[in-house]
Amino acid sequence: MAPDDKDHTYSPKFRIPRRMWDAYGTAANRQGIDRSADLVDHVRDFLRQHGDEHELAELAAAEQELAERRARKGGRPRKEPTA
Repeated sequence: MAPDDKDHTYSPKFRIPRRMWDAYGTAANRQGIDRSADLVDHVRDFLRQHGDEHELAELAAAEQELAERRARKGGRPRKEPTA
């Protein structure tokens, strides 16, 4: 892991049909949620349900990393809907 990697949240690229992504954005916005936060919640729930010992340890370490990052930056960012 490069030194800067700990200072930034990883931004993965994945393929999804534009119409699906846009519809997800409008539906999420209508529900008052952010797509990114919703996806992180999904990954967290998936790992809790299906993760093995190593993956659960990685999840715990990632949660600690997020907590430390938020503490350095003055807390969790406000949840604002994004399109």
